[in-house]
Amino acid sequence: MEKQQLFDITSNLRVYDLEQPRYFGAPILPAHAPGFVYTLHRRHESGLGEARTGASGFIYTAEHSGTHIDALCHQAEELSLYGGQKVTAQVQTSAGFTQLGVETISPMISRGVLLDVAGYRGSDWIEADQPITRKDLEAVSQDQKVTLNSGDVVLVRTGNGARWNDPAAYLSSGGVSADASQWLADQQVKAVGADHTAWDTVGVVDPDLHVSFPGHLILLVRHGIYIIENLLLEDLARDRVYEFLFVCLPLKMRGVTGSPIRPIALVP
Repeated sequence: MEKQQLFDITSNLRVYDLEQPRYFGAPILPAHAPGFVYTLHRRHESGLGEARTGASGFIYTAEHSGTHIDALCHQAEELSLYGGQKVTAQVQTSAGFTQLGVETISPMISRGVLLDVAGYRGSDWIEADQPITRKDLEAVSQDQKVTLNSGDVVLVRTGNGARWNDPAAYLSSGGVSADASQWLADQQVKAVGADHTAWDTVGVVDPDLHVSFPGHLILLVRHGIYIIENLLLEDLARDRVYEFLFVCLPLKMRGVTGSPIRPIALVP
């Protein structure tokens, strides 16, 4: 392809930023608190001997704060990770995991699909007692006239992303039920994501699997499907953009269970 052709293609793309802003006090599960802290270490000050000054700081963040992706080592079932990898002292070390860490996630450039469940239900957001079900996903797929394919990245809108600046409300919303997670796994998708703090509804134990966060077990452990949380999906939903090129680049942090990301959706 000629350089000019490539430039013409890229310059005409609409870019949707799917990351929520990061700051101290943003919504965070108690297990991952305080979430995000930034402090200045070097400052612009007078009397340093030259006209140029510099400022820099320290970032302290939980890997599962803000918009992030879960690595496959994040969850286990009966002390086994995805693919039957046993959690041993050689795999789970004080410095991180030697298997299935976030550095093993390849750059993600895939067909993306938005399933706007909140919009379909006519709700501002999904309440905790009305989690998103398989029937919801099937109905939204049909209503939006989109078919899921193997290798897709499926983003589920709960409507909760609009409440990012209200942590108490954001943390109290409903997520995705186990049967919906299993349905997505059956479609052989590459990754899923939601504008929700934990994909699953927090504090609910699945009656069949007898575990909390059943979607994490189904997707990460049993099927090797990545989970992206705390997305910003309001702009895509507003413009009714249901199919797009999804781009996500996890950081290469060796042995880590998740990574901050800045995912984008590209639309011609």
